[in-house]
Amino acid sequence: MKIDFANLTKAYLEHKDAIDIAMSDVVSSSRFIMGKEVQELEMQLQQYTGAKHAITCASGTDALILAMMALDIKPGDEIITSPFTFIASAETIAFLGAVPVFVDIDESTYNIDVNRIEEKITEKTKAIMPVSLYGQVADMDAVNILAKKYDLAVIEDAAQSFGATYKRKKSCNLSTIGCTSFFPAKPLGCFGDGGAVFTNDDALSDKIKSIRVHGQTERYIHKYIGIGGRLDTLQAAVLIEKLKHYNTDIARRQSVAKKYDEYLADHTTIPFVEEYNTSVWAQYSIRVKNRDTIQKALKEKGIPTAVHYPKPLHLQECFKYLKHTKGDFPISERVSQEIMSLPMNPYLNQEEILYITQELKELL
Repeated sequence: MKIDFANLTKAYLEHKDAIDIAMSDVVSSSRFIMGKEVQELEMQLQQYTGAKHAITCASGTDALILAMMALDIKPGDEIITSPFTFIASAETIAFLGAVPVFVDIDESTYNIDVNRIEEKITEKTKAIMPVSLYGQVADMDAVNILAKKYDLAVIEDAAQSFGATYKRKKSCNLSTIGCTSFFPAKPLGCFGDGGAVFTNDDALSDKIKSIRVHGQTERYIHKYIGIGGRLDTLQAAVLIEKLKHYNTDIARRQSVAKKYDEYLADHTTIPFVEEYNTSVWAQYSIRVKNRDTIQKALKEKGIPTAVHYPKPLHLQECFKYLKHTKGDFPISERVSQEIMSLPMNPYLNQEEILYITQELKELL
């Protein structure tokens, strides 16, 4: 048996006719930049999350950059985030000349340990950026309370959690600004790069929209330094069609995760989801001791795996200037050596899940 890790082909084929028509309509109109589908998608994203404003953009990375530029993050400012995440979370901070200040993770959820944040707050701190990892939101109430105490902004990096809930509220609508990604392998993915920024603040929304188009307030009139960060109309058309079926896809992912839990709970460290959370299962990640050996053996059986993430950010060469050393964030370091993601997509069937878990259990 050969397993597909994300099964993007099936995700397309399931709704092929509708997607093809939607894309063809864009091509026929030749409105490739800021066509009507972009505005339509933004309205639907607002309705879906409950956020007052949804501003689409070119990628999840651009979403973070737009958020920080709108908050006037300057060189030397500090932003608190996690060292156990995709590099974009901290890379974008550094890109703007600000300083990523890392806080270790909670070992059960792999999200930022909210009990360690306050000790890292200084007079230079301007924002907290919790990452909603693997599809589960961080403890946003605790983060927001700290932010209010110290007059800080909160940017939820929700690149992996669009559609997830925290205490019945949707991810991306839990803080000053929420940012997500529509990279193809995300739970809601387009056919290229894409992202969105969410806020309930009218002034921030207007500023983000302007920065997204080179700081323009009207054609060739520039109020801010900005970027070319628009979402392509073709990607918006794809996302409109996929969003129609997204709740069904989430339910399917949750069903797959539940079956994994059932078969693996007595054999390895399975993911933990807080009782007040729901996850969209961007990844289903377990902990194993002999990861390389297990990955190699599973690959020979036609079972792909991945590691999200093999080296914490504080140990990456690009952040050498921060002068962190091994041992600074021990939980992130330990988890990075043991974490392993199993195939996760809405199309895994009972036979495939049973095959994956049976082969895995023989190696544990």
